[in-house]
Amino acid sequence: MTASPFDHPFLSGLVGDDEIAPYFSAEAEIRAMLSFEAALARAEAAHGLIPGEAARKIAEGCAGFSPDLASLRAATAKDGVVVPDLVKQLRAEVGEEAGKNLHLGATSQDVIDTSLMIRLKAVAFLFAARLSAILAAIDGLDRQFGGNRLMGHTRMQAAIAISVSDRLNTWRAPLATYRDRLTEQSFPVQFGGAAGTLDKLGPQAVAVRASLAQELGLTDIGQWQSSRLVIADISGLFASISGSLGKIGQDIALLAQMGGEIEVSGGGTSSAMAHKRNPVAAEVLVSLARFNATALSGIHQSLVHEQERSGAAWTLEWLLLPQMTMGTAASLRLARELTGNIKRLGTG
Repeated sequence: MTASPFDHPFLSGLVGDDEIAPYFSAEAEIRAMLSFEAALARAEAAHGLIPGEAARKIAEGCAGFSPDLASLRAATAKDGVVVPDLVKQLRAEVGEEAGKNLHLGATSQDVIDTSLMIRLKAVAFLFAARLSAILAAIDGLDRQFGGNRLMGHTRMQAAIAISVSDRLNTWRAPLATYRDRLTEQSFPVQFGGAAGTLDKLGPQAVAVRASLAQELGLTDIGQWQSSRLVIADISGLFASISGSLGKIGQDIALLAQMGGEIEVSGGGTSSAMAHKRNPVAAEVLVSLARFNATALSGIHQSLVHEQERSGAAWTLEWLLLPQMTMGTAASLRLARELTGNIKRLGTG
């Protein structure tokens, strides 16, 4: 058994996501950290701060390096972060001469935050594609059932008749906005050094940061190690996506409860009542929306990031953001399945 439902042996069948989960594995995180170290060495060599041969050996070492995970675990318990032991192991791998030039001017937060941005950029691309698939499914429903009648409800009471298109339009509009925001979202490099000043790089600091960002395919901005708006913005977008998908789930669950205006295949069975077909996917969309809304308040707590670096606020992000990402992934997966399972909507 695991503490998280997102990778639980059977609950993950409900709220897990096999495509997104690997981006939060230890292997993926370490690969992205090693990409940072290799890219930093190349950028610093390009600006004459370290020898080109040292950069080559560092890049080669990073490409094939597999760290001792047991050592990383023990060191993290002591240091609070994984990077010091990772760099120590990597220095032994690349040799003394190249090792002296490894991690030059960087700090643990640079490596960890940039690793997160590398992985979240890939995740956002996948999320945008999923939103496109949901929008296509909604468009298909509109073509098939858009002219049908639904009873509109305000404050949970019957109001006036509306068309299916009217309801679908309220589902569609925010999702198109989120897809556009995901494709435009900035995923910046974090590179500030010990206290955010890049003091060890002198006048070359800004140029090295720009080259590092280019090497990694990330946006170049000033350091944000104690100003966590980057994290809050991405988390807020994820919470908004799951919230709007939760609205779709709630609408479908209420339509199923009233009966007569919707038919959805693939409902869940009951152990006590064989006649029931429970709207499981719709219900879980509501749960995930509420989960992410709750977790977002914790992310906003991490904006209280004292002075030049906060261990407490940073750790809070590690506890919350991966689970928010997985909650958003599950929401998108379930919404695509659910919209594809609608066989009838409205009355002719």
